[in-house]
Amino acid sequence: MVSRKDKFGLNIPHSAHQPMGKAVVFCCRSKMGKPVLLHSLLLSGLLLLAVLDVSLVNADDPYRFYTWTVTYGTISPLGAPQQVILINGQFPGPQLDVVTNDNLVLNLINKLDVPFLLTWNGIKQRKNSWQDGVLGTNCPIPPGSNYTYNFQPKDQIGSFTYFPSTGFHRAAGGYGAINVYQRPRIPVPYATPDGDFTLLVGDWYKTGHKALQASLDSGKSLPFPDGVLINGHTQATFSGDQGKTYKFRVSNVGLKNTLNFRIQGHTMKLIEVEGSHVVQNMYDSLDVHVGQSVNVLVTLNQAPKDYYIVASTRFTPKKLVASGVLHYTNSKTPVSGPLPAEPSYQLHGSMEQARTYRWNLTANAARPNPQGSFHYGKITTTKTIVLSNSAPLINGKQRYAVNGVSYVNADTPLKLADYFNIPGVFSTSSLQTVPNGGAATVATSVIPTSLHDFIEVVFQNDENAMQSWHLDGYDFWVVGFGSGQWAPAKRSTYNLVDALTRHTTQVYPNSWTAILVSLDNQGMWNMRSAIWERQYLGQQFYLRVWSAVQSLANEYFIPTNALLCGKAVGKSH
Repeated sequence: MVSRKDKFGLNIPHSAHQPMGKAVVFCCRSKMGKPVLLHSLLLSGLLLLAVLDVSLVNADDPYRFYTWTVTYGTISPLGAPQQVILINGQFPGPQLDVVTNDNLVLNLINKLDVPFLLTWNGIKQRKNSWQDGVLGTNCPIPPGSNYTYNFQPKDQIGSFTYFPSTGFHRAAGGYGAINVYQRPRIPVPYATPDGDFTLLVGDWYKTGHKALQASLDSGKSLPFPDGVLINGHTQATFSGDQGKTYKFRVSNVGLKNTLNFRIQGHTMKLIEVEGSHVVQNMYDSLDVHVGQSVNVLVTLNQAPKDYYIVASTRFTPKKLVASGVLHYTNSKTPVSGPLPAEPSYQLHGSMEQARTYRWNLTANAARPNPQGSFHYGKITTTKTIVLSNSAPLINGKQRYAVNGVSYVNADTPLKLADYFNIPGVFSTSSLQTVPNGGAATVATSVIPTSLHDFIEVVFQNDENAMQSWHLDGYDFWVVGFGSGQWAPAKRSTYNLVDALTRHTTQVYPNSWTAILVSLDNQGMWNMRSAIWERQYLGQQFYLRVWSAVQSLANEYFIPTNALLCGKAVGKSH
């Protein structure tokens, strides 16, 4: 047995020989104050109990240990062999099934020929942007090396994902699901489902990720994808008993396109969106935009046979479709007939559907207090930021920009430059908080904010393409959608009572979306396009949430195992 230090500086045990991808789960104290071993692989119990008898560790916060190895592999998801990224030999990668506040200690071994990082999409990394896994916070893991992530889904429940943040690796796979379950005594506003299915859906290219990245580097935009996958395949089967109800966790892990999700002959009850319990409306189909996740309940209340499950691209001239099967266990009839048609409504109808997603004010989320006890609509905003996306040519090459600034990665993570006071790595003045109409430029852009600011952000989309925006470290209230140009008078249309919180929001073509964000999580946080071509070519920046008071109450210390690169090499931490 070996040990390492957690974010509090406590020694925690780590088996040097645990099986690949298996979680080793330990807890610390029972209600009687005695150490408790929940699960192990016959590790040294006495040493474990001695180490874990520490008052700073909460009784309900067990440690889960993982070892993941990242390699290349060859598979044929669309019929033709291509190189993909595997984690522990799996495509998609291993599913993380964890509980609110679990401490996740994940040793990631990089056996690729290039540096690599994973980011944890939707996990807030409370006080811990050190573990966010993007190039603005972390040095990439060199080939043949490893890095151990140590983080919590603090006060979170719901369906989330992870994926590679380096280069264009996301187009090669390396993604997977993170399912965060509630603690045993925390109720949810629906009966326990009879089963739980995870569906990772997304568009996919037959062209390898290296060729796609080279095309982007040459100044070209990506072509239309070649297909849609469900859990890494064009087909998948999910089995259930007639009369029972099942939870379907649906996440769009694609690169480019909104997908519509539907099940032949069945309605879906929407129950949760990215950690928010919502008003439980019924839907025939749902639009799931790039980077988003939804949870629905489906009751198998039809005749005993098999039914199509469909994920298809939306708002595209050419339709790409993946079909699965909902199999009744007493069925003797295979799927038949045409696939269920996509909804007849288009952009306006999709926006109307989005407005029906409302916060369940009386339900709790990860904590026992009702979601509606936080009256976000009565808080005065401290700052308004208006962000306009664009697709300029810079030096003859296709780029994407925010308020005329196209982001470029620095050789030193911004978080490390900030911590070590290294000048010249990023700029806090290049990106203005309102569009200025000037010529497009490139910069490593950061918008400075203060801890406990309450900000309004407006995403203005003057392009004909759907946008999807994500913010690391937070969820936010999506208070408004509208067509045309946003203006201050549009605030009268905001939902200031029961808008849901989520981490990724769509912005419809030639339209705007408004969000409110409570900046209660200190750190350096990436705000980016979830459409990966746009992110890669510059549609992103960082939000620096800062307080002059440096304490563990605001932010954890730099990890002792933090990788150093660029201008941070040789710094002491």
